Parts: sequence; structure tokens; C-alpha cells
Amino acid sequence: MGESLRYARGKLAPGKGGTTEQVRNPHLEKYLRHDHGVFCNMREVGQTYGFPVVTCSDQNAPRALAQLKQWAPDVAIFAGGNILRQPLLQIPRLGVLNAHLALLPDIRGMSSPEWSLLCRVPLGITIHFMDGGIDTGPILLRREFRCDEVCDSLTELRNRMIAEGIKLTGEVISALDRGTLSAVPQKDRDEDHQYFVMHDALKAEALRRWKRIRLATATGRSDG
Repeated sequence: MGESLRYARGKLAPGKGGTTEQVRNPHLEKYLRHDHGVFCNMREVGQTYGFPVVTCSDQNAPRALAQLKQWAPDVAIFAGGNILRQPLLQIPRLGVLNAHLALLPDIRGMSSPEWSLLCRVPLGITIHFMDGGIDTGPILLRREFRCDEVCDSLTELRNRMIAEGIKLTGEVISALDRGTLSAVPQKDRDEDHQYFVMHDALKAEALRRWKRIRLATATGRSDG
């Protein structure tokens, strides 16, 4: 749960004050900046663009479901938090989108960039509709992630992937609006590719693996 909460907080971003230094993920600043500074929370966004914002401690609670039914959205976007149950997933007409920081169906679950590195699966991002499983829903977009900038920590890598996931989610929303994108069911759903929060010792090995990949990329060699 702690890992998922940190992930959700990393997707959102600035603390009080709305200054650049307080954006937890600096790669999200371009999405949060507006004419008067940087958005601090969803209420500020709602006030600026004129849409209602309702907060809740449990997305699956009856009051939350009632509010969502009242809005009758075409699509919802999951930004972290509790596991979404089937009654909520069925409300948006098209479904609930999730940006998963790995290539599905190869790597599902938590610590997905780190597990991708350890399992020698290319880093990637998958935008998919959520269903009752863990990262098992139909895929809308699946793209490998390349980082050509200086990125020497797993935190920096994750921050960059989160920002890229938000960008790709916007592309998917636009394509769904145009009717030019369809979801494809995942293959190998019977295979168990779900991973859990990674131990620090394994994270250290994942970091070493990432640094070897960066070095190989910089020198034009293949990483073994």
C-alpha cells in the first residue's frame, strides 16, 4: 500500500504554495503550470476551468458511485489510490483508463519499472482499460520508453515515465474522441506476470542494471 500511495502522490505533485520547487515530480511542471503559477491541487484546476471537484476517501463508496453516475462520464482516468471495484468500473461509458509503467502483459503489478529491468523486459508504458484484475484489462497503447537524458536513479526514471504516461494518456483520449483507437484484449492472461513491491536489495540490482543499460547506450554497445 505504501508503494501505491507514493506512486499516486508522485503523479499528482505540488504541495502548498504552487512554486516550481514544490512540484514533487519536476517533469510534471509543464502540465501543472498556468497563467498564475503552478496548480497545487484539483480544486484549483476545477476553479480555473469551471468544472466541479468532489473528494472522497474511498472511490468505491456508495456516495462516490452515486456522484460518478450523476456525472455519467464517457471515460475516467485512474491516478492511483484504492483498488477500483467492478461497480465503479462499469459506470464510465467507455471505461476507466490506467497508465501502467511497464509493457503489458509482460510485467503487471507494483514496482513495474524495476521488475522490467530485472526481468530484462524493455522499459515501457501501457495505456489500458481497467477490469477486475490487476493490470489485465484491454490495451489501447503500448510503447517502449527511451530515456536519452541524464537519469541516474530509479526515482528519476520513474518520474520521467510518469510524465510520459500522462502525455500518452492525452493522446489516447484524443484518439478515443476521434474514434480512431480500439482496445485489444491482452494475450497470455492465464500466465502469471504479476509482481509485487520490490525489496530494496533487488532495487539496488535493478539500479545497477539500469546504469549498465545507460552506459551501453552511451557507448553504442549491447548490454549483456
